[in-house]
Amino acid sequence: MPLYDQPRQRLLLAALIAFHILIIIASNYLVQLPVTLFGFHTTWGAFSFPFIFLATDLTVRLMGKSPARRVIARVMLPALVASYVVSVLFHEGAFSGLAALGEFNTFVFRIALASFTAYVLGQLLDVQVFDRLRRSHRRWWIAPAASSVVGQALDTAAFFSIAFWNSSNAFMAEHWVEIALVDYVIKLAVSLMLFVPLYGVLLNTIVRCLPTLRVRVHL
Repeated sequence: MPLYDQPRQRLLLAALIAFHILIIIASNYLVQLPVTLFGFHTTWGAFSFPFIFLATDLTVRLMGKSPARRVIARVMLPALVASYVVSVLFHEGAFSGLAALGEFNTFVFRIALASFTAYVLGQLLDVQVFDRLRRSHRRWWIAPAASSVVGQALDTAAFFSIAFWNSSNAFMAEHWVEIALVDYVIKLAVSLMLFVPLYGVLLNTIVRCLPTLRVRVHL
């Protein structure tokens, strides 16, 4: 028996797709803005991207692995295009004007392509790990915590190596390994301290609001 009727499921999947694209666009913009935290270089994108893992884990828990993979498949290309356009228009935090779209920006395209690749790899790994652990462990926090650790590790490594290795941006080319490591630590800390507990709260709230889900959802 389906978790939701078909119209509601399509509406929910459309909302998840839009949410993923919004977070990817925001993160691709914010990753261009360096910040120093406790003496280490990172970017503001480290604080926004974990939202996607939260949404993906809830999707797997409530709807299953296949719907989560459909969201990923439908997000990939729109996110690539939208990320490029937004990042060109607001390159390095300043509005460049619509004329900037007339010239192909290889630096921004590398960021968009890196985001595309990292998103696909990280999300698919997250779905696989989360789904397997949620079936084998009854403690609700193990699956989202473990999937965040491995999913964000792959995502971060793929993104920064593709986007900034030998980059035309001298600062990022020199510091991308340090920034990637700090970025991963921050994303992991944000996920484990904020988003994993938030996952538990949201899941409990959804189950209470929709009692019929208790048959299928086990914390």
